[in-house]
Amino acid sequence: MRKKTLSLLLCILTCGLAISLLPGSASSKTLKWAFQGDANSLDPHSLNETFLIGYLGNIYEGLVRRGPDLKIEPSLAESWELVEPTRWRFHLRKGVKFHNGNDFNADDVIFSFARTRTEGSSFKTRISTVKEAIKVDDFTVDFVTTQPNPILISEWDSWYIMDKEWCEEHDAVESTSVSKGTENYATRHENGTGPFIVTERQTDVKSVMKPFDGWWDTPKHNLTEVIFTPISSDATRVAALLSGEIDMMYPVPVQDIKRVNSNAGTSVLSGPELRTIFLGMNQVDDEMGSSNIKGKNPLKDVRVRKAFYQAINIEAIKKKIMRNLSDPSAIMISPKLFEPFGKEFARLPYDPAASKKLLAEAGYPEGFKLGMDCPNNRYVNDEQICQAVVSMLAKVGVDVNLKATPKALFFKKVMAFDTDFYLLGWTPSSFDSWNVLFNLIGSRDKESGRGKFNFGQYSNEKIDKLADRILSETDLDKRNQMIKEAFQILNDEVGYIPLHQQALAWGKKDNIDLVQRADNQFVLNYVNVK
Repeated sequence: MRKKTLSLLLCILTCGLAISLLPGSASSKTLKWAFQGDANSLDPHSLNETFLIGYLGNIYEGLVRRGPDLKIEPSLAESWELVEPTRWRFHLRKGVKFHNGNDFNADDVIFSFARTRTEGSSFKTRISTVKEAIKVDDFTVDFVTTQPNPILISEWDSWYIMDKEWCEEHDAVESTSVSKGTENYATRHENGTGPFIVTERQTDVKSVMKPFDGWWDTPKHNLTEVIFTPISSDATRVAALLSGEIDMMYPVPVQDIKRVNSNAGTSVLSGPELRTIFLGMNQVDDEMGSSNIKGKNPLKDVRVRKAFYQAINIEAIKKKIMRNLSDPSAIMISPKLFEPFGKEFARLPYDPAASKKLLAEAGYPEGFKLGMDCPNNRYVNDEQICQAVVSMLAKVGVDVNLKATPKALFFKKVMAFDTDFYLLGWTPSSFDSWNVLFNLIGSRDKESGRGKFNFGQYSNEKIDKLADRILSETDLDKRNQMIKEAFQILNDEVGYIPLHQQALAWGKKDNIDLVQRADNQFVLNYVNVK
């Protein structure tokens, strides 16, 4: 009898242990989350886009990273110092492994620097002032810059390091190009050093990640599996959260925030975002060519650009489309990132009559036709904003043919500089005005990467010279005055039409703990399922 009792007890214990290890049990912490679009590529140098940067930041790592408070922290580099005004020395972390088991060392950093400079990369701006990367020893690398650059590392949290041996083995030594649609092994496969490994990848359908047991750092999450599903439809995405099919999603459409908050077991985590949404215009081509609409390009005339600006009722967009979850902007950077001077700028007033007068003065009393490119699954209510702009311009006689497409198609088109009029959003990776002046406003230069995202090809030599001085200036007062001057020149010439800074809105189940960063990057390492 005693033996039977012991056998029964042993069976209960072993069966209970087996049950506890089954998928979906209490010990299994699966996170199911969704975004409005998929990651365009697994190549960490292919597309400088916030969602993709955040997604890949769970897989790849840079020499530095940003913490929950967005402050720079050591990552693959344990420390660094400025040994000369134009020479930075990085001391690399020892004992780090890539997901395939290869060792991380200086050769991988030197290789990643060279790879980032290849034609397909959109991350050249991260290293634009670095003229040489030098291996000092296996765990020390020097970067020599063309001029002093006090904000160098503030750009490097999203400059990810790849495994030299893996890339060479799989013929992926050059970055792929989103604009040209090129692919290599790194497009659909990964080999980072980060906390998560991609175990399954179905483009536009589903991606599965699991923790990397060999990660050098101590995990702050309790996840055992992460399932990501791109859901482009706002209604479907919200329904999936409310029904419990997913645990977290973003963005929550502004019109559904109340609904998510009133649902039992779900809530919206909201906060300010540093991204500026704006309109860009073709200012270089004599003839229009986008959307099959041909003819003289009116956007080269500042009066036409000003007419566009004054035709846009930004308060109506804020109230009706954004439900008051946006802050209208007068400059191309969040005022929070240019305090206190950013608040000194004012938008041009909404004035359709003045807009019509300007168009007539420019020789377009009856208006004209042009095409517009807009993403429909990238920013908060992006297509609705574009539709509103189209309607507002129609009232002053401008007939806009709107082409709203998923972000994969949108970026492929605009990054080929095949657009006359477009909507885009930008969060400066360094949280600094120089990033905006160089990437968005600077005259296009393929070699340095300047103007890489200046799709309308606005150009002003004085702003370019100011940006060069701003980069190396250490006197804060002098630097801020130069930044003000540059933004004022841009505004006077209506190089862009800033719209607003959108608000963050993440929906989640109440049993999900996470960190919402103002740069809108979702970091899985800070997620815990209760």
